[in-house]
Amino acid sequence: MNAPVIPRAQAIAAARAALDAARARRDRDRAAGLLPPETELALRRLERHQRTAPAVDRAA
Repeated sequence: MNAPVIPRAQAIAAARAALDAARARRDRDRAAGLLPPETELALRRLERHQRTAPAVDRAA
């Protein structure tokens, strides 16, 4: 099999770009009030949990 190999750094950059785009869409929809109530509730719970959780030091 001679498939091209994507370098790790390039794969990570592409994944981060996709995640950033998804977060931007979510934030835009949230600001416009377009998210369903259950999704808004889940986001608020996650944000509250993140505020109270200790910070994790990730070595990258």
